[in-house]
Amino acid sequence: MFLSGFLSAPSGRRGSFRSNKSKSRPPPEVSPSRSHNHDSSSPEYLSDESQLLPVTPSTEDVLELNNNLEMLAALFPDVQVEVFREMLTSFSEESRLFIITDKLLKNPGFYVKGRRRASDDNSSDSTTLVSRNEAFRTTEYKKAVRALAMQEFKGLSRSSIDAVLSESNYSYLDARPTLVDLSSKSWKFTISSIFFRRKPVTSTEAETHPLIIWRAADDGSMIPTLKPTGSPELDRELFEELILPLKQREQLARVEKDRALAVSLSTEEAEANEATFECTCCYSDVIFEEITTCDAEGHTVCFRCVQHSITEAIFGQGWQRSIEKETGALRCPAVASTECDGCISSEHIHRAMREEKNGDEVLRKLDQRLAEHGLLSSGLPLIRCPFCSYAEVDDLYMPANSPRPKLRTSNLPNILVIFVCLILSPFYFPILMLLLAFVVLCLNQSFRGYVSWHLKAAMNRYQRRRRGLKFTCQNPTCGRSSCLSCSKAWVDIHVCHESSLVALRTQVELAMSMAIKRVCPRCNMSFVKTAGCNKLTCPCGYKMCYVCRKDIGTPTEGYSHFCQHFRPEGDGRQCKECNKCNLWETENTEEILRKAKIEAKRRWRESERRELSDAEKAYLEDGVGTLSRRGRRNGGLGQVLPGGKIPSIEEFCDFIIETLFV
Repeated sequence: MFLSGFLSAPSGRRGSFRSNKSKSRPPPEVSPSRSHNHDSSSPEYLSDESQLLPVTPSTEDVLELNNNLEMLAALFPDVQVEVFREMLTSFSEESRLFIITDKLLKNPGFYVKGRRRASDDNSSDSTTLVSRNEAFRTTEYKKAVRALAMQEFKGLSRSSIDAVLSESNYSYLDARPTLVDLSSKSWKFTISSIFFRRKPVTSTEAETHPLIIWRAADDGSMIPTLKPTGSPELDRELFEELILPLKQREQLARVEKDRALAVSLSTEEAEANEATFECTCCYSDVIFEEITTCDAEGHTVCFRCVQHSITEAIFGQGWQRSIEKETGALRCPAVASTECDGCISSEHIHRAMREEKNGDEVLRKLDQRLAEHGLLSSGLPLIRCPFCSYAEVDDLYMPANSPRPKLRTSNLPNILVIFVCLILSPFYFPILMLLLAFVVLCLNQSFRGYVSWHLKAAMNRYQRRRRGLKFTCQNPTCGRSSCLSCSKAWVDIHVCHESSLVALRTQVELAMSMAIKRVCPRCNMSFVKTAGCNKLTCPCGYKMCYVCRKDIGTPTEGYSHFCQHFRPEGDGRQCKECNKCNLWETENTEEILRKAKIEAKRRWRESERRELSDAEKAYLEDGVGTLSRRGRRNGGLGQVLPGGKIPSIEEFCDFIIETLFV
């Protein structure tokens, strides 16, 4: 008995997926100890959403904290919510919202410490400023999460579990991967893996999750259930994240299976009664429910051929041949001596495509491509969302009754003074020759059209800047905001054509700092160890081990928590005589930072849709690269002209328009 309890693995595989015919013993159940005030009439296992208890409203202090959190997130959208949580818990209740706002405005770097949101996170335009996992939690919810984690990971100390939960804001599903990794390194798991060959559950699949308990239903099938945790809020969160996806997938599989059975029975009955029809495209025999006809010669075409023709038209090279763009119909694919001029209506196309597994997605692509063709053929000026296929007519943002720009009368005296100075200056003759050359060039129609096009474009940009550059996509699946000038994601305060390399460096530095941080479970202060031993002391007085995150502030712990065998100072190698944490053990920081850097670069490439050039890579390495050498080549010209470069024709036209018009 002693050895069995002593060698128990906290993170072994507790549940597994089994078919209805499985007769093996049910898996052991993993659940936390239920609270004493839990309703005794509640079901023992949760298998349906109706069995979930209503969530208890949060206390007034938690509601106030979450309200302040949303206000701060709205005021500082580029700062991570974690910063606001730390500051709200650090200051007293009286006027803390105003104090935090004042401190973030006066000294943001001291409190933010690089924890800023990436551009793609800011532009998501979510309906809520603070997600559920980022908000403050009630005490009952934290107790339930802690009990659930301690029940599953018995090999870890309470302080280690508290530290990991604090890092993830007491989100059990977010903290579980870290807890699994730590439990696999514990001495209990090491011994149990030798005798019982147990492995930690590292899969994120819901079927193998240890909280999922597969039980037999009344009809004999195995259904996923969840044991109550004592917290209605946590029960609902786990049910939505673990049980609902399994039930939805099971329902889709059941519908597909029932449909296949119905088609099989109908086909057998039709073949027995010789009531099948021959498809004029693939010459196969199909039932009446699986055919359609063209509107010209009545050719019979099966749904399978319709599906193949539509898919090939959208994703292949059959668009011009197969689709009638004006009506959205499918040209008849029947094989005949003369080409059929008939079409299959869009209603029959929808019927055929909905019989396919991904038919709704194909129909959505078909509607998008037809809409794109209609917009292009109309010749209207369009405003497009850079993140999806949504487009609007430009007249919505530039209406006909919009006030036209007027001459800037305040600049007329300055222009006259400049003109008089030019006449009296010794450069009058060269300037006059340049003006005459410009007039002669304007007699050329192509040159006149070139100048006119640039001036109109500059006027259009000027009017857009006056009306605002923020464009919000009305596509329900997108809803992101972008800039009409640079087509980048909109971020308050937005600066057009801001260097994407600066954004990349910021994302890389943020990802690297977040990968190696620790969080104090007492005051929620984030910190990173740069040097020294693994016994860390927070400013609040909390002492913890940097390796396993255990609380070592008790009189019996301290340095005795670490290996006491002799070793040179700074030796980070694992001790061969005991399994205690090494006082000088260091994480493979370079590997962790390398992975975080690769992930940040991957996300940047996906948002920018391009690769880094050699010059940009050099700029990321030293912050200078070839960009400074390019600036040195410009010499004095870069010091005279703004930005150190000769203005382009667009910039010159923008300067003229902004100077003359208001």
